[in-house]
Amino acid sequence: MKMRQLGSSELFVSAIGLGCMGMSFAYGSGDDAESIKTIHRAVDLGVTFFDTAEVYGPFANEELVGRALKELRGKVTIATKFGFKILPEGKGVERMAGVDSRPSHIRAAVEGSLARLGVEAIDLLYQHRVDPAVPIEDVVGTMADLVREGKVKHLGLSEVSAQTLRRAHAVHPIAAVQSEYSLWSRDVEAEILPACQELGVGFVPYSPLGRGFLTGKLNSTDGLSSDDYRRSLPRFQAESLGANKLLILELERLATKRGVTAAQLALAWILAQNESIIPIPGVRRLAHLEENLAATDIVLTQTELADIAAAIPAKAIQGERYTEKELGMVGL
Repeated sequence: MKMRQLGSSELFVSAIGLGCMGMSFAYGSGDDAESIKTIHRAVDLGVTFFDTAEVYGPFANEELVGRALKELRGKVTIATKFGFKILPEGKGVERMAGVDSRPSHIRAAVEGSLARLGVEAIDLLYQHRVDPAVPIEDVVGTMADLVREGKVKHLGLSEVSAQTLRRAHAVHPIAAVQSEYSLWSRDVEAEILPACQELGVGFVPYSPLGRGFLTGKLNSTDGLSSDDYRRSLPRFQAESLGANKLLILELERLATKRGVTAAQLALAWILAQNESIIPIPGVRRLAHLEENLAATDIVLTQTELADIAAAIPAKAIQGERYTEKELGMVGL
């Protein structure tokens, strides 16, 4: 497995990480035993970067990752996140009740994450979403205090604007920004990716396969479980999904021509954008894991990169990536 550096930080991780959210949250119920087997296989194949968050479950995903990686503390990098109000009752996304990055909440969240992950320090701690009620300087100031106390090693932000990143970075070095980025979600190319390169900040794309859509295997939502979060997203409504599927056909043609899968081609395209990008596709099954990791061996020419980008023009994608309410919490 190739390794990459997150910006100018001291974090060196596998070129592709593993997003663990879907094992416990958003995409229907998972199987813990199968998920742990997948995490262990990922380690065997050289993956050293694992992503979770307190809200995934909530809490269940951190506990799962903590159990799975218990014997590998110090040998892998675990990233987690704080920043949501979590209700005591309900299931899954129903328990998310807006954002909360008050210093007291940050500290309580970190203590909980440390216990669930079973670690003495969090390798990479992200603010999950910007809280408009708390200045980013206060948020990062509290996070920086946690670094000085030895409870956190590196800091990150998720779904932030370039302006907010610059303000945060002036308080304490930011190792990574995590935002959605794929062939069908390319908003970050305008400002946030250039800002990351300017400041020496790594970039971690979540949903690099478009929540499964870029695999070419998701033709409708009929096969998704009733509680799968994608059923509520604008891009997965029937009309948008049908229009977007036509774009995927060209990606599949290019993949066939190259002798790889659509998923591998989509991941190889992201990896080629710059060396500080580390995508974290989420998987549950071993076959999908091994397919994704093979993308690190694909070297694309400039012509191929242009052809792939042209196959799925950013402006041609139908539907927003989040609901209107959720879009109000990104890019602040």
